[in-house]
Amino acid sequence: MIKMKISALIYIILAIAFIVIAPHFFDSYGMGILNQIAIYITLAVSYNLINGVTGQFSLEPNGFIAIGAYAAALVLLSVDQKNDLFSLEDPSPIILAFHTNSFILALIIAGFSACVLSLILSFAVFRVRGDYLAIVTLGFGIIIQKLAINFPSLTNGSMGLNGVPLFSNLYWTGGIAIIAVVLILNLVYSKFGRAMKAIRDDEDAASAMGINTFWIKTLAFSTSAFLEGVGGGLLVCLLGSVSPEQFGFEFTFVLLIIIVLGGLGSTTGAIVGSILVIGGMEWLRFLDELQIKIDILNINIESMPGLRMVAFSLVLILVMLFARRGIFGDKELNFFLSKNSKKKGFK
Repeated sequence: MIKMKISALIYIILAIAFIVIAPHFFDSYGMGILNQIAIYITLAVSYNLINGVTGQFSLEPNGFIAIGAYAAALVLLSVDQKNDLFSLEDPSPIILAFHTNSFILALIIAGFSACVLSLILSFAVFRVRGDYLAIVTLGFGIIIQKLAINFPSLTNGSMGLNGVPLFSNLYWTGGIAIIAVVLILNLVYSKFGRAMKAIRDDEDAASAMGINTFWIKTLAFSTSAFLEGVGGGLLVCLLGSVSPEQFGFEFTFVLLIIIVLGGLGSTTGAIVGSILVIGGMEWLRFLDELQIKIDILNINIESMPGLRMVAFSLVLILVMLFARRGIFGDKELNFFLSKNSKKKGFK
């Protein structure tokens, strides 16, 4: 088994301590940002598993996140709420049959729904590689979004779903982020993780060495999808609503920025990237309201909405110019692994 370093326990304890004390130091706005960062950490480390560690250029996480969000919302809403919300068509009997008040069960259903879909898609997706794989997965992500619009008896169509119970808080989002990171790191440094890296480096050579490349890629794909589905469930229970417009390609693009900025293949990089991207976009919001007035030079610049995105984009460009492999590259800080376990993985 993988041996955990003492520093690993220290980092976990520090993370848990931060989760416990944060509500006493941050207002509701700050807590909202922390919750989003925690959710994006779960999404980013899972997306990095298939895209960075396994080297499969997948562009469909928005689809899996949407599946998880809708699954969690539909099982948490009561029968009366569903009958009231569905205005375009009457809700399907299948939708009315499922209901639970258990948040953890809803998250499991959300993850399982995305995982089952990934297993079905893997038979089509992994028949191609490289840019073709990106196009196929992009297409599936778009299809899932369009299906959410065009099946109003299942999803209420473009109207979306409101009134979803707000179960998500920092204890849930942060706790699941910690579990996701530990799970992904243990998987990456296991024999399965080494097989994933071999596929990333040279799939033909990995196959020649006896690695079942389809099974390993499917393992990475389904694990990533499960955590993305759980992340979708957390997100909908943080916002209280879900609609197809939330899960366009822009969602995938943000996750892609996060893992590329942090370093493809680096779980640590995905964590840092989530903090910088999600936190940075909020922390730079003051630039949208910035006004500059210099009487001597007769300069009066009014506030410019969107200026924060310009500044954020410039920062990203500079980082990528001077760190083309991202902040961490494919390296880790080795929070959770001893030197021996990094070499040997699972026994």
